[in-house]
This record gives sequence, C-alpha cells and structure tokens, in this order.
Amino acid sequence: MELADIMSQDSVIACAKVASKRQLLQQLADRASALVGIDAQTIFETLMNREQLGSTGLGNGIAIPHGKIKGLPRVVAVFARLAQPIDFDAVDDQPVDLVVMLLAPEGSGADHLKALSRVARLLRTDGVVDRLRATKDEAKIREILTTPIEATHAA
Repeated sequence: MELADIMSQDSVIACAKVASKRQLLQQLADRASALVGIDAQTIFETLMNREQLGSTGLGNGIAIPHGKIKGLPRVVAVFARLAQPIDFDAVDDQPVDLVVMLLAPEGSGADHLKALSRVARLLRTDGVVDRLRATKDEAKIREILTTPIEATHAA
C-alpha cells in the first residue's frame, strides 16, 4: 500500500493553525469528513478515544493519530504541517508539528497496520522530515509523502 493510494491532493493541510491537540484532531476530522462523507464528530471521537489509550506522538515532532471507523469505504490519510508546534504528549515530550492521521474501515486489520507501518517508515527516512518542514506548498508536501521510499533513497 502506497500513500498515493490513500492520500488525495485535498488530504494535505499545509499550515494548520491550532493551539492544542484537541483543535488539531478536530481540524483533521473535519478534513477527513469532507473527503469520505463520514460525520466529523464520529471521526473526532474515534481519534480522541484512541489518544486516551496512549499518545500517538512518536517523537521528533511527529504524530500519527489513527482509528477505525464503521462505514468507512477505504483507508484514508490526512497530513497536517502545523504553523506552530503543539504539545501532543509525545513519547519524547517534544511538541509536534508534523501529523499524519490514518483512518481505516472496521475489520481492516492488515490494511490499517500496513498503512501505519508505511507512514512510520517514511517519516524515519533520512531527509523526508526536513523536506516536509521546509515547505508550505501543499502539492510539494503531497509529492514528498507519496514518492515511494525507494525513490527517496535514490534522490
């Protein structure tokens, strides 16, 4: 599963202006709702419930909030590059400024895990995070995120 398959051009928020994790998750839920036609409140509650189990802040300013939604037709990703980093209760206690939200249909165990793995691996690839932080252009951000990792190493 490639990110290009689950991330449309409208899946990128280049300079999200939020002051808290709650505001961020609401903005991500609103964008996802517009993309997939599922109620934003349902998406928001799913993300908040997952965060209550433990923060999805991975460290190095990166978070991957995720959840499974009943009735969702396919796995979908929304990326946000924040204008200012926010506290996200990350494992390294550092603020977060790069966020990839993943939503998957209920019962999509393997696809959900593949998408999580793909995003986590991409965001650990040398140079990718620096390139994401260096641009505010939504098309460029999507290009960085959807270029296969193998091509990223060759660049």
